[in-house]
Amino acid sequence: MKAAIVGAGISGLATAQAILAREPNADITLFEAAARVGGKVETEITPEGYLCEWGVNAFLDKSPRTLELCSEVGLSPLRGDESAKKRYVYSEGALHKLPEKPPEFLASGLLSLTGRLRVLGEVFTGPGDGSDETLEQFGIRHLGREAYEKLIDPMASGVFAGDASRLSLKSCFPRMRELEADYGSLIRALIRLQREARRAGGKDTPGPAPGGMLTSFSHGMSMLTDILAGYLGERIRLAAPVEAVSYEGGRYTLYPADGEAEEFDTVVIAVPAYAQARIVRDLSPAIADELEAIPYPPVTVVCLGYDRATMGPGLDGFGFLVPSRERRDILGTVVDSNVFSNRAPPGKVLLRTLVGGARSPDLAELPDDRLLQQVFGDLKDIMGVATEPEFVSIYRHRRAIPQYLVGHAGRLDLIDEELARFPRLVLTGNAYRGVSLNDCVLNAEKSAVSLLPQDTGAGARQP
Repeated sequence: MKAAIVGAGISGLATAQAILAREPNADITLFEAAARVGGKVETEITPEGYLCEWGVNAFLDKSPRTLELCSEVGLSPLRGDESAKKRYVYSEGALHKLPEKPPEFLASGLLSLTGRLRVLGEVFTGPGDGSDETLEQFGIRHLGREAYEKLIDPMASGVFAGDASRLSLKSCFPRMRELEADYGSLIRALIRLQREARRAGGKDTPGPAPGGMLTSFSHGMSMLTDILAGYLGERIRLAAPVEAVSYEGGRYTLYPADGEAEEFDTVVIAVPAYAQARIVRDLSPAIADELEAIPYPPVTVVCLGYDRATMGPGLDGFGFLVPSRERRDILGTVVDSNVFSNRAPPGKVLLRTLVGGARSPDLAELPDDRLLQQVFGDLKDIMGVATEPEFVSIYRHRRAIPQYLVGHAGRLDLIDEELARFPRLVLTGNAYRGVSLNDCVLNAEKSAVSLLPQDTGAGARQP
């Protein structure tokens, strides 16, 4: 196999590693437009001793494939603190802990009594009509408007930096759709799954919150992409953007921006959808049109360091999300140093605040001084942080997280249908079927398997 992989983010790196694990003699070349590997994964360790993540902050350890990848490359994951399971929502002037168990839900002040009773009534909800609903439509139908506004809406911001009134449930949270189809009610599904887990003797039983523990590495998420890059070595070409690809006679020709065209029998394109669209435009205008229709709103990450003694009571746990109904400028804040203690020097606190997204893209584009003014104002009102930070770092993503809007599944079907014309051409990355690092690693594995003939041992990994 002579394969080209365009993009050395986590998707491209993990795809290359998965191919080589099965076919060590594969001839692979990775083309990366930037001067570094990693894509949205980049860690900065500041002179002050703060460890800041430019993009991907962590992953949940519920995905076996990501943990297998870490083991294969000799990397030991760092699990977050147990307190990270505590998550908050800011609502009506106060921070409310998200309930983790039914008794906590009944006692929580996050929802009114009417709102809590409406959620309990979800058990009588039946399955939908199978249409591609928005998160808003699904949430209101199952849980009521108040629970939608205070739970589902901020969740959409936390995961996608998205607008729940436009995001597709089918594409964003397919597991919820499956549970509804199987059980009619999410509560009935949860009860049934918990019973089955207990009968099977499992230690962890399904709950309303995302499963798994937040996980990173001792020196940040870049350790994973850096060690993969070291494993791939000279196969990676940095500062080598690809402009186009053509297909003729069963072979693909890649056209780098600087350099000679080169032929390959296999091509994997693992860059963002808008960049994929440019590369495949001449090959398939139909695919390019569909890819260009996937929006990427801007998000700005603001990292702030404080002396713990100046912060008052602070906030325990993971952090908080802000529902859009609160009309705040920030989407939420993670107390990074609570999750991983080594992300701030001793006696210090590191906050990581997100601004912008589909809800308020213009705010992500504010100049630094105005942006910080907005962030400081919200943190003062929400967390009571009245002192100036001793450390500030701002990371801007002009095009951040792809949005799976209603119709996304149909878009992917059209792309897959058109791709059938081009054997051994794979489009992958977080624009398709999952935006998390876990999703990217799992889809990279699937891509590798799809490219290797079954009679060459594609079903078994090499030691």
